[in-house]
Amino acid sequence: MAEDKSGKRLGRGLAALIGEMDQPVAEAQPVKVTPSDRSLPIEVIQRNPNNPRHTFREEDIVELAQSVRDHGLLQPIVVRPSKDGDGYEIIAGERRWRAAQRAELDTLPVIIRDVDDRVALELAIIENVQRADLNPIEEALGYEQLMREHAYTQGDLGDVIGKSRSHVANTLRLLKLPNDVRDFVSDGRISAGHARSLVGFDNPKSVAERIVRDGLSVRQIEELAAAKSDGGASDKPAKSSGKADKDVDTRQLEKTLSDATGYKVEINHKSKGGELRIRYKTLDQLDDLCRVLQSAH
Repeated sequence: MAEDKSGKRLGRGLAALIGEMDQPVAEAQPVKVTPSDRSLPIEVIQRNPNNPRHTFREEDIVELAQSVRDHGLLQPIVVRPSKDGDGYEIIAGERRWRAAQRAELDTLPVIIRDVDDRVALELAIIENVQRADLNPIEEALGYEQLMREHAYTQGDLGDVIGKSRSHVANTLRLLKLPNDVRDFVSDGRISAGHARSLVGFDNPKSVAERIVRDGLSVRQIEELAAAKSDGGASDKPAKSSGKADKDVDTRQLEKTLSDATGYKVEINHKSKGGELRIRYKTLDQLDDLCRVLQSAH
């Protein structure tokens, strides 16, 4: 992908971009900026069909609508001119727009940005990630869309959204799960950590149901996955084999290395040396892992 100077600028966050609206725009910056002190009739503003956020809790909208009735909309929403020239499309602030409709406002304060689809999607993802408004599946789908439609690499995404490359890789892994298991993550029944551990199971839905029913920890699911990969047939969490459990420092080091590489890391330390094992499943993953290790030099 060709180097894009706007990517690093976007990575500093939506708030920084909004704060720079009165500053001159560099020639290399493709974003055209118009004055921000405007209000638009609410009927000319429409939602963005490519908004990475799809889940809006009814109770949150009701609560925000009451606040809007009492105090008005304190933070403007960010919009861009619609492609058909008929009104404006939301880039960031759909939840505020929904609440304003519920509060029966006639006009909304807006910041208008004339940006292309790529930048609009970047801004939407950045705002939602910074506010923690996206569930892990929505976040993963947003990353996938940038990679599919705009030729982003995982490294590019990390630079733009201000996250580590391993965070991006781990988030994208969730899309390997079937839709019924993704629903467990989207509605909060299981965590993203649980979900990543389910990727290698033949029937991840049944294991997800067990997580909910029995309150299994991420560690128990990882042990179950390891037992299966080593030829075990049981679907019960692995029990101690009689050998001494790993100490807290070793487990913490395993987690640190797993987070850094994006792959499961095991450390087996003995009185005279030991071994460090990194698990991968495909040659693509091996190639990706090699790039991560080489970049650490």
